[in-house]
Amino acid sequence: MTQTRKIFGYTCLTGLLVMFAVHSAQARELPGFTDLVKEAGPAVVNISTTQKVQSRVQGLPEGFEIPDLPEGSPFGELFKYFFDQEEGGPGYRDAKSLGSGFIISADGYVLTNYHVVKDADEIIVRLNDRRELRGEVIGTDKRSDVALLKIDATDLPVAKIGTSDSLEVGEWVLAIGSPFGFDYSATAGIVSAKGRSLPRENYVPFIQTDVAINPGNSGGPLFNQDGEVVGVNSQIYSRTGGYMGLSFAIPIEVAMDVAEQLKTTGRVSRGWLGVLIQDITLDLAESFGMEQPRGALVAKVLPDSPAKEAGIEVGDVIIRFDGKEVRDSASLPPIVGRTRVGVFVPVDVIRGRKQKAIKVKLGELPEDVAVASAEKPAADKSNRLGLSVSDLTDEQRAELEVDAGVVVTRLVDGPASRAGVRKGDIILSIGNKPVKNVEKFQELVKDLPGDKSVAVLVQRNGGPTFLAIRVPAADEG
Repeated sequence: MTQTRKIFGYTCLTGLLVMFAVHSAQARELPGFTDLVKEAGPAVVNISTTQKVQSRVQGLPEGFEIPDLPEGSPFGELFKYFFDQEEGGPGYRDAKSLGSGFIISADGYVLTNYHVVKDADEIIVRLNDRRELRGEVIGTDKRSDVALLKIDATDLPVAKIGTSDSLEVGEWVLAIGSPFGFDYSATAGIVSAKGRSLPRENYVPFIQTDVAINPGNSGGPLFNQDGEVVGVNSQIYSRTGGYMGLSFAIPIEVAMDVAEQLKTTGRVSRGWLGVLIQDITLDLAESFGMEQPRGALVAKVLPDSPAKEAGIEVGDVIIRFDGKEVRDSASLPPIVGRTRVGVFVPVDVIRGRKQKAIKVKLGELPEDVAVASAEKPAADKSNRLGLSVSDLTDEQRAELEVDAGVVVTRLVDGPASRAGVRKGDIILSIGNKPVKNVEKFQELVKDLPGDKSVAVLVQRNGGPTFLAIRVPAADEG
């Protein structure tokens, strides 16, 4: 009995020791940010801006005039305050906003967001030691949301610049900024995803985190556990205007490249291929003879573009660009944008179920070129394919700027409508074969193999997009 108690006692003690050891190991794995904040904090700055904005009252109503009031009347001053719209007068007011930034050189260069300093009449940069200095805008880049400022100071603390390429999903990161004006607030979280493409921001592969970011954090640094800046906090996804668990940061490589170009040339140059692209769906992958969806599908080649000159064709699937894998359509624009202009780069495409290598000499992205991404079609719930078509008139060809094609005039519930084809769509090709007219359309549809997906290129609202239509087997009617 005594021996049993001893064994039981040793077992319990051993179990407690194991639990304590496991708990201690887990506690050691949790990161501590105190040293990081002390070392990195001095390089973080608060940025406040002032700009003159027009008052809400936009002047007198039509036909209304200020009454002739006695001199010195308080109502006269009231009318002048609300209705005098001369620039700089009572019709304008000073609007203030707050943001963050960080020092990237000891001689006073500061990195922040474009939207933090946009249209600012005055910029004040407040340092960690409470000095307040005027900031001069060296240059801005709206596409990447990056701005480079300069303050008149020397021997400043400088943020350590790291790399976002080595970041891994699940890794701890820290942000320092001024949310709602609360200077030098530190918030921590993990990397949620990498290479995120946001609407109208296709040239920036954002880092997604769950770090608490709020108004005032914009432009502040995102640090890794070594105290190196790996990103510039830029945006949040929110339905309320406040933090909801989704934050996005510009990779530091992108921001520093933009800053260097702004510093040396005053503008940013990006590579341009000249294609409209879309994602590959499972059905489209099957129609192109691919084992799984990957790459960027070319829906249109712009005229007088590097892609046109190099021989890239509609229906090509770009799988590698300049030696870098193209996983999906969102990953191509950032790769192209960061590639040097005027150099030949290798591009690997899948064409006709075979891989082909092409050399492309990149041009420079024009300012007025829209983001190179075709709009993803929405499914329309509205035979073999279940549609009727008619030839385009000469006027329609001229208006739509197409040489051939047929217009969809009628749809019934069938493969085409389920794939997203809509009445009024212009069908340009079927299975990568051009549709010149109704006769050619009927010929191509008749020869389609049953129970397989076929890629159909349609033009809608001026933009091309591929749809995958699964053609029913012959016995399905």
